[in-house]
Amino acid sequence: VLVNVSEDGTTGKLVGLACETESVAKVADFRTLVQQILDTAVKTNVGTKEDLLAATEADGRTVQEHITELTGKIGEKLDLIYTTLTAEKVASYIHSDNKKGVLVGLKNVGDADIAAVGRDVAMQIVAMKPVAVDKDGVDAGTVEREIEIGKEQARAEGKPEAMLEKIAQGKLNKFYKENTLLNQEFVKDNSLTIAQLLDKQSKGMTVSDFKRVAIGA
Repeated sequence: VLVNVSEDGTTGKLVGLACETESVAKVADFRTLVQQILDTAVKTNVGTKEDLLAATEADGRTVQEHITELTGKIGEKLDLIYTTLTAEKVASYIHSDNKKGVLVGLKNVGDADIAAVGRDVAMQIVAMKPVAVDKDGVDAGTVEREIEIGKEQARAEGKPEAMLEKIAQGKLNKFYKENTLLNQEFVKDNSLTIAQLLDKQSKGMTVSDFKRVAIGA
């Protein structure tokens, strides 16, 4: 996984190439191709994986043709991963295993140290795998499923039917706290939520969006 953030800090691009074995990821041709694909993404400014696969590299061949050629050479299936994010400011992080990467969009940044706080938030996203920025970003299907799970658990514990909805809502709030980024406890200091961490850095600062990529996880 490789990442690029524009000079003005407002756009990030993340490229990954998934292979079948660890040894292939260490091959020079493989690593060179991932960098070439990222360079092409930056140069062409495409928005989707499909457009990136169709984009032409310096030698006149498409990204897809280069991937197909390397697939034939190493004998393993290769899958391209591509995502992009635009925000007031974008921070990024690549985990030490080079298999996980994050782009995080920040807004109302004021005079905050974007590099430091952005890295902290991005590392949080890698480690804690939030499903959304806040509870409003959790899809309706997930909310309904969590409520039903809460009701079933309470029912199995012998709680009266009249109390099931209230108990399920309590469990849903716990789900939000554990699985939405702004409500999660900061891994480096659990006395703060991510929302509080950001507000402490610059009043009103928050996360507008994030993209998390993990190969093989």
